[in-house]
Amino acid sequence: MKYQPINRDLFTKNRKDFMAMMEPKSIAVFNSNDIYPIGADSTLPFEQARDIFYLSGVDQEESILVLCPDAADEKHREVLFVRETNAHIAVWEGEKLTKEKALETSGIKTTYWLKEFDKIFFELMTQSETIYFNTNEHYRQAVETETREDRFIKKTKAQYPAHRWAKSNPILQRLRAVKNPIEIDLMQQACNITERGFRRVLDFVKPGVWEFEIEAEYMHEFLRNRSRGFAYTPIIASGNNANVLHYIENNQQCQAGDLILMDVGAEYANYSSDMSRTIPVSGRFTDRQKEVYKAVNHVKEEATKMLIPGTLWKEYHVEVGKLMTAELLKLGLLDKADVTNEDPDWPAYKKYFMHGTSHHIGLDTHDYGILWEPMKANMVFTVEPGIYIPEEGFGIRLEDDVVIQETGEPFNLMRNIPIEAEEIESIMNA
Repeated sequence: MKYQPINRDLFTKNRKDFMAMMEPKSIAVFNSNDIYPIGADSTLPFEQARDIFYLSGVDQEESILVLCPDAADEKHREVLFVRETNAHIAVWEGEKLTKEKALETSGIKTTYWLKEFDKIFFELMTQSETIYFNTNEHYRQAVETETREDRFIKKTKAQYPAHRWAKSNPILQRLRAVKNPIEIDLMQQACNITERGFRRVLDFVKPGVWEFEIEAEYMHEFLRNRSRGFAYTPIIASGNNANVLHYIENNQQCQAGDLILMDVGAEYANYSSDMSRTIPVSGRFTDRQKEVYKAVNHVKEEATKMLIPGTLWKEYHVEVGKLMTAELLKLGLLDKADVTNEDPDWPAYKKYFMHGTSHHIGLDTHDYGILWEPMKANMVFTVEPGIYIPEEGFGIRLEDDVVIQETGEPFNLMRNIPIEAEEIESIMNA
């Protein structure tokens, strides 16, 4: 891993909090992600399953975490299973976790090699009545691939049909949604790396550059600051490409007078940042572009103030819709008749702002969080309004990542990333 070691107190606390919410005489199991093949002997780069990372800090394939708070043998209440390493593996693949390194990383005192899993698992299952399976229940999930976790669940249900089954996900949805100070610090580092990338791009962009060249500038800066790269597939959308919400081809040349909408973010230690900025190719906004830009920024600023403890996600988006409607009326994009006759299920403002304003962010870019429960302090949300005008050849989205506070306005993790139109123009023309 490129990132600096993480304080293992984070993972120790996460396990303690999870086990406190488990039923008596229960066991929970968490598996690493698979390594996915491309063809021949090629594979995709490994990325750890976020839940086992959250609970252990282990960032290695073929690892299993078992939590059994009522285990008869105290040393089996937290158990880690990792792939056995040796000198041959170290030469061909690099060093893997030793038992000593696993303790240093996770704070888990008991580590076995994977070949011992079936024996220890059987012992613990005989002492347990309920097993927690870790299913993906995120509201955006649309996974078709059978995962390592899926195969484990199928096998365990067949081998232990008399056990009760429970779900880890509702516990994790609540725990992962509220960030520990160590997590917020890691996310701040991801945002700081994103800032460095953005400032590099402000110095780089001029008429004639290609979208993929801009993407390369970000990647260069991310990698040199210990990031693995982008937290998600980057959007570098010049001109009318910005009106395609998930434009990822990044293969067009940037023309004088156009805007470039960039939705990018660095990851750091598996934690995401998520930034959107829109800049002028020629270094200055036209009057119309700046008028729309300031409208989007105003909505972002006012929406951010609403992210306080007790806010409900659904009601928040209704209020943001009212803010956006007012701005679209001022811009002449809507008239009063459009609003009066709007469909309540698809309000008039949706013609120019068709996506949501905020989502949880953390280990996943669209992170865990139960949307029908009130917001809490130390939840981290994006704020990302946009106005998209195909008939005028541009779209503008602005986005920051903010931490909800006990009192007052959220803390902006991207407070140092230029966003005011005049500041962007000043930097690009320095």
